[in-house]
This record gives sequence, structure tokens and C-alpha cells, in this order.
Amino acid sequence: MSKRVNNPHPCNHVKRPANQPQFDLTGRVALITGGARGCGLSFAEGLAEAGCSIAIFDIIPPSAAFHTLTSTYNVRTAWYTVDVSSLSSLTAGFAQFISDFSGALDICVPCAGVNQNVSFVDTTEEEFERLMDVNGKGVYFTAQLAAKQMIKNGTKKGSIVCVASIASHMAIRSQMSSAYCATKGAVRTMVPPIAAELVKYGIRINSLSPGYVRTEMTAPFPHLLESWKDEIMNGRVAEPEDIRGACVFLASDASSYMTGQDMLVDGGVTRW
Repeated sequence: MSKRVNNPHPCNHVKRPANQPQFDLTGRVALITGGARGCGLSFAEGLAEAGCSIAIFDIIPPSAAFHTLTSTYNVRTAWYTVDVSSLSSLTAGFAQFISDFSGALDICVPCAGVNQNVSFVDTTEEEFERLMDVNGKGVYFTAQLAAKQMIKNGTKKGSIVCVASIASHMAIRSQMSSAYCATKGAVRTMVPPIAAELVKYGIRINSLSPGYVRTEMTAPFPHLLESWKDEIMNGRVAEPEDIRGACVFLASDASSYMTGQDMLVDGGVTRW
């Protein structure tokens, strides 16, 4: 059974306001994997700012910033220790989350991911499987479990936002990432067929492909962060907050005519 820490804030899932503005997520509940830090935490901050209650799954405790979301935005928050590469851990985490939030789930952002700088000819089966288990299988079954709960609830405005990468569009300069690229390609290509199956339930699924972002994952490669600036049209590496607006858009009613799509937020790197 996954461990959890629930914020005791009394704000619960509430009825959505009539004529709710397109970007307003008041009364909705979002689940974000990999939400303890980096882009996942930034997505949690953006969704909370829009009025959404937030639950996160991660294998590490959340950063201090996560614990300020309740007081800052007057939303409910909870975090659960879950390993998305393990279906049993993921299933247990969902069961506890669903119990704690009375079954409410409107938005899911499968964001948990890992990377490894290893050459194609030296990549072992164990290294490949670890990347695929987290980045591919973890995303697939997170989305599946979320969709099942949304269908059970009769949710008609459900949104799933899978996190792919520019690595699904191009090779990453100066980094040996063939296995990582393969896993992110799997994320991007699974979205359209899933979208085709979920549309009858009123559930949308899209992917978001960030470019080069300064996070804990890229911090060990400062020389790469500097060299990547030459590739980026706007001349700088993104911060996590540069990506969050796209997530809020895809999660909200403002993107209600979008499903099965991939949104690049990369400072122009794939177009230059």
C-alpha cells in the first residue's frame, strides 16, 4: 500500500460554477505523477492557481513549494508515495487517492520520467527496461487508470495531459539518449489512438512536448545547458514555469476542441 500525506485543509470537491470561464478549474481535481519537483511541480502550481485541487504521485517527498499550494490558492492537496513503473504500486496509489477524494478526478497529468546518458551501443537491457517502465508503461497505465475513473464518474470534461518531449521529435545534441527518445516517442504516438477510444466518453487526451528545461534532471549536465542555448530560437533554456501555461490550457475547457494532439513548447528549437 502506498504511503500518503493528506493536507487537512477542509476544501473539498465542490460543484463547478455555472458559466465557468474557460481557464477556471475551480471545483476540479487533478492527479499529477512526478509532481514532487521540476515540471511536475510546476504543473501542480499552475493547476492550483487556476483553482484545481491537487494530488501528486512520486517516489520522493514533494518540495517545500508543494506544501504552500493550499494556503496560497485555497485548494486541497495530497501526496502519495507511488512508483509508476510498478502497476501494483500505481493501482494501490489510485485506490487510496480515489478513496481520499471521494472518487473525484477531472484531470490527469502523467509526468513522471527518468533519463540516462548512455550510448546506443552500450545500452543494456536493464537500462532500457527501466526507462521504458517509467516513461512508457508508467504513462500508459496512469492514463488508463485515470480514464477508468473518469468513465466511472461519468465525467464529460475529463482531460489527460501526457508529458512527451522534444526527444520524441529529434535527437538531443551532445547527449546520448536513444533509449530516452524511444520512450518519449512511445508517449507521443500512444496518444492519438487512445484519444480515438476515449472521445465517446467525453474524455480528451493530448501530449505536451517540452524543450530543454532547467530541472533536477538536467542539472547534472551544466555544460549541456549552456550549449543548448545555441539551438534555441529564443536563446535561453526554459524554466519549469515556462511550460506550465500549456498544461493548464490542455487541462482546461479552453482546449475543448483539441484531442489526440501534441503541443510543442520548446522555444522554437524544433523549428530552427
